[in-house]
Amino acid sequence: MKRRDGHLHSLPRLLRDILMVLLLTLLTQVGGLAWMASRLFRRSLPTFLLIYVALSAGAAALAPTYGRAPVNCLGDGALQMQSWTYCVLNRNFISPELAQVLEETAAEMNQRHPGTITLLLDANFPFFNGFPLLPHLSHDDGRKADLAFYYRDETGYLPGKTRSPIGYFAFEEGPTRCPDRRPTLRWDMAALQPLWPDYALDRARNRAVLAILAEDRRVGKIFVEPHVARDLSVTSEKIRFQGCRAARHDDHIHLQLP
Repeated sequence: MKRRDGHLHSLPRLLRDILMVLLLTLLTQVGGLAWMASRLFRRSLPTFLLIYVALSAGAAALAPTYGRAPVNCLGDGALQMQSWTYCVLNRNFISPELAQVLEETAAEMNQRHPGTITLLLDANFPFFNGFPLLPHLSHDDGRKADLAFYYRDETGYLPGKTRSPIGYFAFEEGPTRCPDRRPTLRWDMAALQPLWPDYALDRARNRAVLAILAEDRRVGKIFVEPHVARDLSVTSEKIRFQGCRAARHDDHIHLQLP
């Protein structure tokens, strides 16, 4: 009886570990493996963090084998990661071709509008085509990435700044063709909107980056909410509506290779 009770007593811990492995795998791809490895040693957060850092460093070294490489998280040029969070979570990996597109786009933006910093948001994980990068419906092959909008206030353009801390969920309000149905990925995040600073879209820069991407033959599709494209007076067969089942795209720009 004691033996059976011991098994029952260990069940909640086992369930917790299973949940942690699933959660960390979905968030970081290698985090679940780090959690399982840390269970073999002293059960402490520092042990997990050491293993996770080691696995992340190994992922960066091995990613080129899978046709991907990390965007430099400490870069200070025209193309930068919007937040170190994406690097810590291993969501800053892209294919060499996409890297070239982004670097050239950022350089062109800086040439047209000196001092412009183009910010990269979620990109892809280091390994395996088809592995989901939640909450996105794509971003699973190294050929997709999100760019933050460019913002300004009464003083002018705000280099390197976004309305929200992670570049997402600060929506530009406008008409939508989508019915109000639940469940949906078109989160309004209404409770968060009053928390963001009152920055406005930098119309010239956002219009320019959409035009640059649309004219690039290497770019296949660009997703942005239709009311944003209309407001910026930008049209192209590549600039599309992502659909009502996907997240809103009036807080960022999604681009992908063919």
